[in-house]
Amino acid sequence: MAKTLNILISTVLILLFISPSQSHSFSKRLSPNAIGLKKEKLTHLHFYFHDIVSGKNITAIPITKPATNSSTLFGTIFMADEPLTAKPDINSKLIGKAQGMYASASHTEIGLLMVFNFVFTEGKFNGSTLSLLGHNAVLSGVREMPILGGSRVFRFARGYAQAKTHTFDPKTNNAIVEYNVYVFHY
Repeated sequence: MAKTLNILISTVLILLFISPSQSHSFSKRLSPNAIGLKKEKLTHLHFYFHDIVSGKNITAIPITKPATNSSTLFGTIFMADEPLTAKPDINSKLIGKAQGMYASASHTEIGLLMVFNFVFTEGKFNGSTLSLLGHNAVLSGVREMPILGGSRVFRFARGYAQAKTHTFDPKTNNAIVEYNVYVFHY
């Protein structure tokens, strides 16, 4: 029995080593230079995010409602296409849109799960995007959320965004949020 097992193991090992070496791999290592990546840069972006949930020109709408009465609206998900402007005034220069969703993800605080692409439409960043995914404790002074990637100018992006409420209207629940984004990219 042991002799048969040894022969079987030896045969399998021989077949593994003499079989044609075809690569079935779907990946390979590359030098950053091979795809045109140059020196890494750090960029700071500053803009204002306009969250308009009531009134004219709504930019975020609820797509679910909570199953129970909740003071934090736990379970509510909003789909959004929010203007990004150079200054707090909604009529200032439009530099892009924040497209994505946010959801109330806490039973105990107003804590949002933010899933957004910042889609830039101005200047050298026109057509480029940054992807944000993170926790936003809305009632905190400054909130920090990760930047997980990007496209075009922001390929291989990584960094963080700091959000600070500029204005909030408790009658309408509309808000203007100041963003400072720090991102490494090539």
